[in-house]
Amino acid sequence: MLMLSLAFPDDSRQDPIAEFIAYAGDVDRAIALLEATRRPNAPKPARNLDGAVEVVRLESVTKSYKLGRQRVEALKGVSVSVKAGEFVAITGTSGSGKSTLLQIMGGLDQPTSGQVTVDGQNIGKLRDRKLSEFRNKTVGFVFQFFYLQPFLNTQLNLEVPGMFAGARRGPRKQRAAELAGEVGLADRLRHLPKELSGGQMQRAAIARALLNSPKLLLADEPTGNLDRTNGRAIIDLFEAVREKFNTTIILVTHDPEIANRADREISLQDGRLL
Repeated sequence: MLMLSLAFPDDSRQDPIAEFIAYAGDVDRAIALLEATRRPNAPKPARNLDGAVEVVRLESVTKSYKLGRQRVEALKGVSVSVKAGEFVAITGTSGSGKSTLLQIMGGLDQPTSGQVTVDGQNIGKLRDRKLSEFRNKTVGFVFQFFYLQPFLNTQLNLEVPGMFAGARRGPRKQRAAELAGEVGLADRLRHLPKELSGGQMQRAAIARALLNSPKLLLADEPTGNLDRTNGRAIIDLFEAVREKFNTTIILVTHDPEIANRADREISLQDGRLL
């Protein structure tokens, strides 16, 4: 089994060069990764997406809502296309519409106008039951505040999406245990969230999001509650998830260093694409 993470900040440390070699599998790649870490703003090699299918398409999407007596236009005619296996960062100032855009992509919110197509489905036309099924099976969500159930141990927290999907108990438990191992939490399955560090809780949240093998992983400020070292480790984990499963990853961030790790950046200002 390919481990998605080998050395997190709260784990025992080894020589940095050895870590990168173990992570990447060859010396040249290891050195390149180490240099990129030393120079956070270094350009990232373009990922070859030739022939990749389109996973997300937004066409002229608007979103407005009432706030007291005012009408707020959160999104103003946004059109976006994201391909399978792409890692995209959504950036912009506070109130620019970043989280609203992410929620609409995941079917957590509906646009006021425009069309949203994810994995070939026009999700604006899905009824409640089908929309819930879409969110559970096609999309994995990772949030800033983790949202682990405080009364469930790590094993059961990871199993929650499978419970909603009606997965049988045996395969569900096995899948959760495998994912816990992949993200470096095999020895934390019986621990409650309060017994985990911030980095461990976010890794658990990522493993939970992957339980139903989603095609799309959406993350809203996933490093916002972590220190810089743990934040970098979480982005390392996202990249490893993408490489192993070809999962499309779209994340909201205000951190330029994290945005630079993505294949592409989508910038918003006052609800419009820059």
